[in-house]
Amino acid sequence: MDPKRELTSVDLAALVGELDTYEGAKVDKAYLYGDDLVRLKMRDFDRGRVELLLEVGETKRAHTVAPERVPDAPGRPPQFAMMLRNRLSGADFVDVEQYEFDRILEFVFEREDGVTRIIVELFGQGNVAVTNGEYEVIDSLETVRLKSRTVVPGSRYEFPETRTNPLTVSREAFGHEMEESDTDVVRTLATQLNFGGLYGEEVCSRAGVEKAMDIADADEAVYDRLYEATERLALDVRNRNFEPRLYLADDAGDGNDGEASDGGEGNDDSSSGRVVDVTPFPLEEHAELAADPYDSFLSALDDYFYRLELAEEEEPDPTDQRPDFEEEIAKYERIIEQQEGAIEGFELEAEAMREQAELLYAEYGLVDDILTTVQEARAQDRPWEEIEERFEAGKERGIEAAEAVVGVDGSEGIVTVDLDGDRIDLVAHDGLEQNADRLYTEAKRIAEKKEGALAAIEDTREDLEDAKRRRDQWEADDGDENEEEADAEAEDTDWLSLASVPIRENEPWYDRFRWFHTSDDYLVIGGRNADQNEELVKKYLEPGDTVLHTQAHGGPVTVLKATDPSEASSSDIELPETSIEEAAQFAVSYSSVWKDGRYAGDVYAVDSDQVTKTPESGEYLEKGGFAIRGDRTYYDDTPVGVAVGIQCEPYTRVIGGPPSAIEGEAATTIELEPGRYAQADAAKRLYREFRERFADESFVRKIASPDRIQHFMPPGGSRIAEQ
Repeated sequence: MDPKRELTSVDLAALVGELDTYEGAKVDKAYLYGDDLVRLKMRDFDRGRVELLLEVGETKRAHTVAPERVPDAPGRPPQFAMMLRNRLSGADFVDVEQYEFDRILEFVFEREDGVTRIIVELFGQGNVAVTNGEYEVIDSLETVRLKSRTVVPGSRYEFPETRTNPLTVSREAFGHEMEESDTDVVRTLATQLNFGGLYGEEVCSRAGVEKAMDIADADEAVYDRLYEATERLALDVRNRNFEPRLYLADDAGDGNDGEASDGGEGNDDSSSGRVVDVTPFPLEEHAELAADPYDSFLSALDDYFYRLELAEEEEPDPTDQRPDFEEEIAKYERIIEQQEGAIEGFELEAEAMREQAELLYAEYGLVDDILTTVQEARAQDRPWEEIEERFEAGKERGIEAAEAVVGVDGSEGIVTVDLDGDRIDLVAHDGLEQNADRLYTEAKRIAEKKEGALAAIEDTREDLEDAKRRRDQWEADDGDENEEEADAEAEDTDWLSLASVPIRENEPWYDRFRWFHTSDDYLVIGGRNADQNEELVKKYLEPGDTVLHTQAHGGPVTVLKATDPSEASSSDIELPETSIEEAAQFAVSYSSVWKDGRYAGDVYAVDSDQVTKTPESGEYLEKGGFAIRGDRTYYDDTPVGVAVGIQCEPYTRVIGGPPSAIEGEAATTIELEPGRYAQADAAKRLYREFRERFADESFVRKIASPDRIQHFMPPGGSRIAEQ
């Protein structure tokens, strides 16, 4: 029996009841680990420190944890964590709800300056969306663009379509759902009634109904027993009649249906065995498993996932096993199918909007008559109810304009008309042209969503091809590596295969700038904006340094340092040509050349004493600008080139810069080239690739978050270069 990695809808229904008891707790801080684990540190008046974990990756969970079990802070907080801190610091936790019977939790926080809602999606690919009080998305871990719903910053958060809630369904609706099925009883409960597999089986066991019974053989008496079992389960959830259990499997094979004594609150001395499930109350379906009782479902969840993580750390090295390429390929194929459906939906929706706009012009006289009638009536302060009655009277007299009106909504100021079978909402206070323009604008917006979906599907297709390529390579090699390749990669492989990579953090003075060390170990620093360009020239430019800049506008001031600022400056150091060339590549790569999608640009180099902040008479220098005196050395057609890597010694950190300089310093690198994927999206792709390369995924989470990777990426779009 495989261990549970995702909370069920029943789990969440029970969980909400216990999380409610923390209402009133104040948020201290928020953290993000990798791209799928959010931690909220809170203070409760009665309980003291409260730690809430929300994980939406391969493991999907939401529960409080004992403070001694929280993961170490990941270092530099990424942008998403900073946004959460800005919105939640000092806020009160006021509510948590489950959306319908779906695997979605909505946490509500209030502060004097407004309401913040954190919506946690514990299904599919998982997501955490942060919205304001009106459900406008501030940010989300993942953007969602599907035919059925959209979750992107700036849009209104869209919940999935409502499903049947078996805990509130009436007997009549229950029978109807069962009658609509064409499969067996347990599958009907699992899918039509949305119980899922485990609780579908549990309802059958509690009702004494054969799981495999064909739905055609089930009569009203069977439905009654199943509905009664469902009602009892729902009553336990509503009344919080919980008797939590943590279930264990004895891999030696001697199942045990006895319940171990005193599991209690966070007791680590509970029954031995491999954890496989945790539930808010005992299940008949798990009667043959050993079980630890708990006083609360939250403490049971904490112990379960803690012990699950410990067990996984003791598992054999995954690098010795064949990756499940087929499952990965099937996942990407499913995503592509969903994305293709979304694109088709956007096309149909946009076309429908354009057709509606054209219909308004085709029926110009009729529509104008309707709008004029409403506007004149409103100008006379006539109530909407009277306007609606007037149209109804007009229908009885056979007036064409009145017959076209099918609805009047005074609260929104909307009149709905039927033109050739198409129902169109008209904003009553606008004219026909404005209404048509609104429809054309909406069609354009939907078409733009299609463009975003097209870019996303290309991204997924690249992932699919990459998975197929890795599968083919694995099968071709049959696990045997070429001896020369093994020798060349020995150092990398040691770091990548370590179960636990030790973290040695270091934040040098130049970390807030763009930076790298050349192949000759000279430091190169560049400005990220006009303020930093100004600071580099004024504060850090020393005799002996070389300054580089692109001919193209918008490049960083790039300084190749001859010495460290703590050392005495020296003007007689001859900087190696290889370092200057790498600095030139750095300068062109982090300039507008890359942003414009070009692969090369011209760079010039000058000595530090040729750079001045004093303009010629009659000239003016903008902030971050500088003047050059004397001759320049040009590096024409310098190719762009950036690699991002993870360094493991002497420090553990993300590094980035010219590939020739980075590859020798990092345990593993990924080379980039100009492309169409935005910085944030490209950074997430790199993060996931790094996680796949390291056996210690927690190490990547802690030191190489997507935001930290983005810190070393060029401006504009990028993509992973083909090797």
